[in-house]
Order: sequence, then C-alpha cells, then structure tokens
Amino acid sequence: MITRFSLAILWLVHFLPRPIISGIGASLGILFYALSAERRHVVEKNVALCFKEKPTREQKRLRKRHFISLGRAITDSSIAWWGSEESIRKLASVKGKEHLDRALSVGPVIVLAPHFVGVEILGIRLSLEENAQSMYSQQKDPVLNQFLISKRSRFRDIRLFSRQEGIKNIVRSLKARLPLFFLPDMDFGPRDAAFVPFFGVPAATINAVPRLAMLTNARIVPVTIRQTGAKSPYRIQFFEAWDNYPTGDSALDTRRMNAFIEDQVIQMPEQYYWVHKRFKTRPDGQPSLYEQ
Repeated sequence: MITRFSLAILWLVHFLPRPIISGIGASLGILFYALSAERRHVVEKNVALCFKEKPTREQKRLRKRHFISLGRAITDSSIAWWGSEESIRKLASVKGKEHLDRALSVGPVIVLAPHFVGVEILGIRLSLEENAQSMYSQQKDPVLNQFLISKRSRFRDIRLFSRQEGIKNIVRSLKARLPLFFLPDMDFGPRDAAFVPFFGVPAATINAVPRLAMLTNARIVPVTIRQTGAKSPYRIQFFEAWDNYPTGDSALDTRRMNAFIEDQVIQMPEQYYWVHKRFKTRPDGQPSLYEQ
C-alpha cells in the first residue's frame, strides 16, 4: 500500500515543471537525512572509510549533499518513468556515444555503469538510443519489482535477467552483439566476488566483468551519469573502450574496475550511491563495519 501511494505521488510530481521537481527532490533528500537514522549511519560509515583525509566537518557536508542529490534523483526519475521521449532527452544529454558505437562495430560490449544516484535515469535514457540487456536485483517488494521492470523496458524490449538466472542467456546475447548494461559495484556477498580494495578498504566486488569479457571477447565501455546545473540536468558520458582488458588476472582486472569507479567518485563524491552497504561482506574474521 505504501509503495503504491509513493508511486502515485511521484506520478503527480512528474507533471510539474522540472525546476520544481528538482526542488521537491532536494527537500525530500533533506527529510530523508533527518528521519532515516539507519541510512544516515550507513552513509556516515561509507564516507568516513572512503574519505579518511577529509575533516569531520567536510564529511558531514558531503553526507548532506549526498542526500540532497539522492532526493533529486528520485523525483527526477519520475520524468524517466512517465515522461515523454522529448522530456527524457531534455532531462539527460548523452556524450561520447561514438565510443560505444565503435566498440559494437568490432564485437560484443559490456557497458560498465557504476552506481551514481542518477543510474535509473541513465538506463531509461539510453534505451531511447540502443537495444540492450541488463541484470537486475529482485526487489523485496513485488509491486516495486514489477514497476521497475515495466518502466525500464517502456521504450524498447530490453532483455532483463535477474541475478538468480545465471549467465547462460547473457552470454548468448553478448555473442549476438547485444550490449550488456552492467552495474558492478554492489555487495551481494562472497559468492562470485573477490575482496578488492575500494578507496583502500577491502570490498567484496563482483568479478563477473572480467570473466564475461574473457568468455565472450567483449570490450568494456564505461559510462557515468552526473547531475549538473546546466541546461540538461544530467549528463551521460561514455568513455573509450579499455585496452588490454581482461588480462587473465581476475584480481588485477577487478581492481582496475574499482580504480575507475574511484576516479569518477572523486569528481562527484556527493553523487555516489553511499546509502548502500558497500562494505557489508567482510573477509573471514573481520567484524562488521556498520555495527560499530
């Protein structure tokens, strides 16, 4: 009931002028910061672990800015979910797509998309440009789960595979040159993961990217989405395909992936998805970082 009510409110919000939508989102973020003690604690721990060099005051300012960016992304996503193609194109510009096109002309491609707050907008905006496939995580709420599946494929028949389905169909589609939109930086536990440093902290990191690249001879084309103050509120940026990847050294290849994400986070630290327990899984014998 709560999910349906929240989605109904967001549906009403998407009719408003975009600056008002953004303002509502910022207010929502501030409210979230004030009321959600659990997520505020998660963000506090993540920021402290990843930005040890920042003074306490700067860390606090970064945390608040993160919740504001997150709130904006939630309300702006209403445009991606219900808005017209024209309004979505105005919401997010796309730069560097020639890197993706060039890689696709050669062979299979994995589009590496780190978890920045606008990633929901990123996926729907790119669906206006390209057929694709993607893996998704089943949501605990079945209403929200079905809603997200329907919205992510509203413009094209995007092939969505749950993480529970395995990779057989993904491999087949990659070999048919259907690009894989892959989000590599969530902690799903120790299975199919390696402990690789992320901002100097061992993080359980999915090693599927180098494994899939090795299996299918796929090229890796990174992409990010950034909130801006420009005419287009979001900017999607594709990067050149990685050379000499994978190397065959899974730990080294996974570390390169994390290093790229770190570089992007440093450029827009408030926009990374800090509400996720990125360091939830610990190496054997190490205590939880979120219960301290």
